[in-house]
Amino acid sequence: MCGRYATTRSEADLEDLFEAVSVAEQTAPSWNVAPTDPVPVIRVSATHEARVVDRARWGLVPPWAKDLRTGARMINARAETVATSRAFAPSFARRRCLVPADGWFEWVERKPHYMTPADGSVLAFAGIWTTWGPDAVLTCSVLTTAAVGGLARIHDRMPLILPASRWPTWLAGGGDPAELLTPLSPAELEAIEIRPVRPEVGNVRNNGPHLLEPPASPEVTPATLF
Repeated sequence: MCGRYATTRSEADLEDLFEAVSVAEQTAPSWNVAPTDPVPVIRVSATHEARVVDRARWGLVPPWAKDLRTGARMINARAETVATSRAFAPSFARRRCLVPADGWFEWVERKPHYMTPADGSVLAFAGIWTTWGPDAVLTCSVLTTAAVGGLARIHDRMPLILPASRWPTWLAGGGDPAELLTPLSPAELEAIEIRPVRPEVGNVRNNGPHLLEPPASPEVTPATLF
């Protein structure tokens, strides 16, 4: 699963990277995003007839849910079932988004590791969104898929990452699920670096760039996937 990640780019950077306009209050940079936190998402707005940088609560809350607490259990949607799931299928068909990230965290034997592009480029996780309640609270989930290559040594799941060439199709709605949900190949993931980071990231109350520093006595050295 993807249960913790970092997203620190400014609103101006996201507008430029995704050719979008901002329509919501800027989301503060976070080096330790946790479930139910507010996060930036890029979606297509019918009102603005353009891509927009919006703000969503991480953890999709279906319209039929009784309250927002449901979202804490729905931060991820499996690519294998998203098109047929009662909770996720309507959003997958019509309300898809991109979730910008610097990288994501997984734990191996209780030790946190950070997966991030070695060149510092942005990651775009495949996401879905919906609104809930009379206040139309925007909520979202990140799609996950089976891990491949060296990432499978860390966890059996990984976020579904979309290259820029696939952003227009993903955001358009409709389309062939098999093509939309195709994961990147191991070769396409060669630039992802896996490195141990400070254990403080395990506490959701901790935040800041220091969390991405190596642990005081690293037992694992940084490495690329291959």
